[in-house]
Amino acid sequence: MKFRARRGSMHLGMRVERSVAMLAALTANLHRDPQKTPQPYSWTDFALHENEEGPISLADAMATWT
Repeated sequence: MKFRARRGSMHLGMRVERSVAMLAALTANLHRDPQKTPQPYSWTDFALHENEEGPISLADAMATWT
């Protein structure tokens, strides 16, 4: 558990997504116009599944159906 707390999930898909997101942020920041976009991009801007919430309970899911 210490490894996961320090370095995150060992899921290969998530690791690949983080790596590609870091490269995308680097490329976007290299070609960013500071006048149009003053804030630099972060790798989390390109990691689509990074901030997904965990599973929800059955009662919460059923409440969204109606």
